[in-house]
Amino acid sequence: ASQTAPPMPQRIELKTKDGVSVIGDYYAPSQASVKGLLLLHMMPADRTSWNAFAGRMQAAGWHVLAIDLRGHGESQGGPPGASLAKGGPDGYRSFSDAEHQASASDVEASAEFLKSKGVTALSLGGASIGANLALAYLADPPAGGLDAKAAFLLSPGLDYRGVKTESAARDLKPGQSVYYVASRDDQYSADTIQQLYDAAPAGAAKDIKFFETAGHGTTVFEREPGFMDEMASWLQNVTP
Repeated sequence: ASQTAPPMPQRIELKTKDGVSVIGDYYAPSQASVKGLLLLHMMPADRTSWNAFAGRMQAAGWHVLAIDLRGHGESQGGPPGASLAKGGPDGYRSFSDAEHQASASDVEASAEFLKSKGVTALSLGGASIGANLALAYLADPPAGGLDAKAAFLLSPGLDYRGVKTESAARDLKPGQSVYYVASRDDQYSADTIQQLYDAAPAGAAKDIKFFETAGHGTTVFEREPGFMDEMASWLQNVTP
């Protein structure tokens, strides 16, 4: 039987609270849903690194948003008039740590967008610095912002460009779930996920997965395509 292909993603433009224009691909589910997934890429990638996984979650009935973080892809680099407001795809190369940390505003604007689409159950997925940003949002969403239920983190670090994770891991709440993923050929991330896993407080659900030769960030999905199914199932299970 032929299945109707899910609709193509819609290119959207978001304005962050500091005035940066952020571009994303929004994958709308074909039926009403309160489940949303926000995907945050690694450096030097962009939102297209999530295409396969985003389509899979959309087909499973989720609202999915993959964005270009500031300074990457089609997004602007900083607030208008900023001295280093270089846009993507290479603007991030000249970012200070503070400019990388300001990407937290990109995450906030994206969560607000999903909330506007009716999402009340938000999960995040991140790769590398995107994983750090995802964990930071999960642990400490903005006042009045949409709380997140879960996050899967591909190759997080304890500190990428000043976006730190250990205190965020300690600040997780009962009922939240995190899946830490790294490959041992990326030793820094492999060491990191063990520390973050051990730091999680009682009551927060946690899973951990080590690969041997799966590389860094979304490269894990490319080298271990079967893991996408596992990740999709995990998201479904922790987001009733």
